[in-house]
Parts: sequence; structure tokens; C-alpha cells
Amino acid sequence: MILRVHRPLAKAPSTIKLCLTHRTYAIQAGGGPIAEVFSANTKYIHKERAAANVPQSRQVDYLRDEIASRLCDRLLDINRHFPRVLDFGANACNVARVLCRPTPDFNDETRFTEPIAKKIGDIVCTDTSPSLLYRDEQEPFNSEIAITREVLQNVEYLPYEPNSFDLVLSSQSLHWINDLPSVLTQINTCLKPDAPFLAAMSGGDTLYELRGCLQLAEQDRLGGIGTHVSPLADVRDVGNLLTRAGFKLLTVDVDDIIVSYPNIFALMTDLQAMGEANAALRREKGGIGRDVLLAAEAIYREMYGEVQEDGSVRLPATFRTVYMIGWKEGGSTPRPLERGTGEANLVDVLGGGGRIG
Repeated sequence: MILRVHRPLAKAPSTIKLCLTHRTYAIQAGGGPIAEVFSANTKYIHKERAAANVPQSRQVDYLRDEIASRLCDRLLDINRHFPRVLDFGANACNVARVLCRPTPDFNDETRFTEPIAKKIGDIVCTDTSPSLLYRDEQEPFNSEIAITREVLQNVEYLPYEPNSFDLVLSSQSLHWINDLPSVLTQINTCLKPDAPFLAAMSGGDTLYELRGCLQLAEQDRLGGIGTHVSPLADVRDVGNLLTRAGFKLLTVDVDDIIVSYPNIFALMTDLQAMGEANAALRREKGGIGRDVLLAAEAIYREMYGEVQEDGSVRLPATFRTVYMIGWKEGGSTPRPLERGTGEANLVDVLGGGGRIG
């Protein structure tokens, strides 16, 4: 567990002396977000409460496990060994569990290669929720990889030395960060030169069906709308954030995972059991009214319901995931040639009508 020592405030003297020869300026405190959109304490309570029911918490891990699996698949394209790895926002160490699974052989579906964990030395898994982080501490995968769990006191602050990790991973945690540019910069700092950062975060139109139905139901029943689904970063902004943090050779792509539920109440129950309930500061206090929920269920079923072969109706929910890869600049990082040094004309290569105007 990582603990931060808080020094007591010094008592102000009775006589204050002014010094006009030296001027100081206020600066942003390390780990403190510039603007708060989410409540870190609320999210901590959500995760702790979700992890308290271990069987249910494991049952709703289907989404985190699937996204962690798709994120780890991207490591197969990087042919190198990673002596020290950081999993930032590890939740229940879903990434570490996936790393220990045998990897399918793409040339032969009946064969499997050694787990990705063989390419990793030590992995440090961090999260603010100790109950969720240590939930699966006794599971078999813990003996298949050198894993260390560390509880962060502040999700906005990474207490690690510069150039200390060969790889940083993050799965389904960055969408709860208030000051994302600052956290990405800290991740870049703690990476070694020419080391990669791979992450997956919810973004864009995630749960657009639920969001829209709740808004229509509240508009009809209450005459206005509230904030029930947390705001998410748009995929167009992710590349700019990575560039601002100093990452090079960026790759950003989007993937939709559609999960069907019997009703809107099953969807909202699973979100709560995942610890993914709304934590926005401007959220409506208290629960959603019964009449609003019933109206939202009817609207959801009418607009998006899918009739199955047995005549039942299932409600699809879209989880949009933004995957990103960025490299910390180093001596061996490829760089683009200077403008005007090209030896081939793209018009000759690709064809076309030549220059316009």
C-alpha cells in the first residue's frame, strides 16, 4: 500500500512581515485536478461496495475481461520483453489474469502458444479500491506471474520515479480521471525511453441507448432532463491528448461491444455491480423515480428492442471502447523525414489528375 504523508499546517505568526524584493506565484499542486467532473470519493465507494459482493462482482466481469483481452492482443505485435510493467487502474487485476491465459495460434485454431505473461518480468497493479484490487488475490493466476498490488491514495497522482517502467497498461479506468492530460503526462514520465503505453477506455457513444431513453422519459414525466450517464471523452480528442502528453507514433482505434439484456433494470444492476455507476459531480441526487424508470423501459423496448427466435425481446447496450497506443520518445524512435526530402511523387505512385489549380 502506498501512503502519502500529510504535514500539518504551520501556525501563522502574530506579526507578518512583507518582503517586496521576492515574488512568488501560485502553481497547480501535484495530483490535484484543474477542474473536477467526477467525484473520486463517490467512485471509491462504488468500487468498494461492488467488491463486497464477490460472487456478483466476478459474474459481471464479462465486459472488463473482454476489453482486457482485446487490449492484451495488441501486445502480440510488439516483439520484446518487458522486465517491469505498470497496470494503472487495474480494477480486479483483469489484465494480469488475461496475460496468463494461453494465446491462440492464428495459423491453427486448435493450437495455443505460451501466455503473454512469459514476455513480462514483474507487473505492478494499482487501484484506489483495496477491496477490488485484492479481490482475486488467491486465484491461480497469481502464481503464474510476478504480481505486486499497490493501493493508490490519489488516482490523479502516480508516485513512481521517472524512467521506471518498460510498459504501462490501463484498461477501463481512464474514463474516471478528472485531469486526463496530467495523468497521461505522468505516465509518459514514468516510462523508459522508447517504451509503449497501451490503454483502453470507455468513450464516445457508450450506452447511447440508455442515455437517450432516460432523457426522453424524464422530459415526458418531469419536463426536464438530468445527468444519469457520466460524460465521456470523444475519440477525436484522444490523439490530441496523447500528443500533448509527449507520446509519439500514435495509434487510436474504436471498437463497439454490444451486450443484450432482458430489460433496462438488468443493465443498470450490472453497471452498479461493476462499480460503474454515475459518479459525475452534477448528477441528480437520489435515485431515479419509479415512473421515469418504467417510461424509460418502455421507450428502450420500443426503440431498440430485438425480437428473438423464441418471441422474447432483448435490449442491446453499446459499450464503445477507445484503444490507444503511444510510445515515449527515445533514441531509437523512428522520426519522419524533413519536408521536401521525398524522392517519389505521390501523383505518379497513386495516379490521379495531378495538381488542382
